[in-house]
Amino acid sequence: MRRLLRYAWNVFRRGDMILLLLCLIASAMGCVAIASATAHSGTIRYLIIQIGAICIGVLSYTVVSAIDLDFICEHRYALVIFNTFLLLLLIPFGTDFKSGNKSWLDFPFLPVSIQPAELCKITFVLILASVMSAYQQKISHWRSVVAMCIHLALLAGVNIFVSKDVGVSLIFAFIFAGMALAGGVSLWWFALGGSIVVAGWPLIWKVMGQHMRNRIMILFDPTIDPDGLVERYHTKHSLLSLTGGGLTGQGPFQGNRTQIGALPAQHTDYIFSSIGEEWGFVGCVVVVGILVAIIIRVIIVGTRSPNYLRKMVCFGAASALIFQVCSNVGMCIGVTPVIGLTLPFMSYGGSSIVSLYAMLGLVSGVFARPTPKKHELYIRPHR
Repeated sequence: MRRLLRYAWNVFRRGDMILLLLCLIASAMGCVAIASATAHSGTIRYLIIQIGAICIGVLSYTVVSAIDLDFICEHRYALVIFNTFLLLLLIPFGTDFKSGNKSWLDFPFLPVSIQPAELCKITFVLILASVMSAYQQKISHWRSVVAMCIHLALLAGVNIFVSKDVGVSLIFAFIFAGMALAGGVSLWWFALGGSIVVAGWPLIWKVMGQHMRNRIMILFDPTIDPDGLVERYHTKHSLLSLTGGGLTGQGPFQGNRTQIGALPAQHTDYIFSSIGEEWGFVGCVVVVGILVAIIIRVIIVGTRSPNYLRKMVCFGAASALIFQVCSNVGMCIGVTPVIGLTLPFMSYGGSSIVSLYAMLGLVSGVFARPTPKKHELYIRPHR
């Protein structure tokens, strides 16, 4: 037992403590926001679950920091099978919690639900990093680009098929784009991909449901639901709360809308609006600032690693965080479509918080071991 504790301490000590400290600061701010946003319910269940998830997340951060990235990435096909199996579990065991997206596994023997896509973000970063590392000498060759696209299409396709959750699938697409750009894929491929999307947009638009089209069109057409009763309902209440705090806010546990639960999903998707009401513009700037600091730290660790595989893992994690922060904040201020993505470290959600710490544990592992050990270069087969 003593040897195990010593080993755990060494792993913990060698990891990126600056990144972990930033994550803990963000999580602490999130706990305060969640406690305030759920105070009207008269229970501290949400706060207890969030704190428990943070503790598990810190443990996963430490454990994942010790994982050999090269060994894991060499078994990418096992990761593909794992992702597919996990998402297919949504068919018999999935639930939508009245959100319209069957995105959560709700097992009766567990006190909380699990969102498989959150875990798949981590494994997708590893899979894509493995593929790109194998083709790094010819990263812009059509074989490498096609291999990358196949993995994206498989994961996003299965997720949309079983859960109907397009929002999470967009995270996979943004991770793909961010890693491809950082990995040196030619800009001609991005131009080709953009052209295909533009050419196929009429078909995509036709396949979309009317509610999805309206979610996009309300950003440009003020005549759609002007009273905010249907498509603009969430955005209307979000802006009322967000702008109600002024410069410094009404104070924690003092928001006149938050404390009566007037804001939908105010402890999950719209917690940024709840923060704006109670912490004001200054509080929102601080929240975005700490999240940006986490992203910058992840990018710094990636740029300092001379190993291509490790760089890609860091840039994949940064891409996921960037998309989620921009999407959630944009949704709350009414400049991006409502797609139901949480704000990292701030929103309530056990699966989200644990997966975030685990994903950043990969970055911590890169910080501790920026390059493979010399003897590993001789015994490991080429991916």
